[in-house]
Amino acid sequence: MNLQMKMIRNTLTTFTAMLIMWLVVPVQQVHAVTSWGIGASYELRDADPGKGFGLRLERGILSTVPMLDLKMRAHFSFFSDEVSSYRDAGLPAELDLFDYGIAVTGGLGFGLLHPYVGVGLGQERFRSESDAPILDFSENSTYWNLYGGLRFPILPMLSPFIEYRFTRLMDADDFDYNQNSRIAFGVTLSF
Repeated sequence: MNLQMKMIRNTLTTFTAMLIMWLVVPVQQVHAVTSWGIGASYELRDADPGKGFGLRLERGILSTVPMLDLKMRAHFSFFSDEVSSYRDAGLPAELDLFDYGIAVTGGLGFGLLHPYVGVGLGQERFRSESDAPILDFSENSTYWNLYGGLRFPILPMLSPFIEYRFTRLMDADDFDYNQNSRIAFGVTLSF
């Protein structure tokens, strides 16, 4: 199987699993802290490209305990950077990375601090563009991640948050790393 077919198969498999989980898991609206949420974030990674933006859509699920907040999350992040020397080659390159995935989040909702943790799966696409042929490539990889954070619900519908996420790539062929971490600063609008 050639590389392009493998990338298409990985992307379709990940997207299909995300869609099935999103449609099958029932919503419990009676006790859920929030039913839906949409958020945006500024994100910093410990690998190039290092700065980017993220979007997320959350949906409250299976919450039967008033203070427990269980959610299903779909997320997307985009990073872009121009570096003067990539992979110690001494040559400039333009780097782009986007990832998308689905996750399950569990948290506690009390007072002004709402801590949460989660686990998820997704797909990451990395692209390096350069005049040097060895630095001109793109790669897809499936990943799993663990994350934790704090929400600060300053208004009933508006919650700033800070989140740390650890990501482990499962099939990184051309990457010079197979794990990374990021910190995200953002805001979620709940409705």
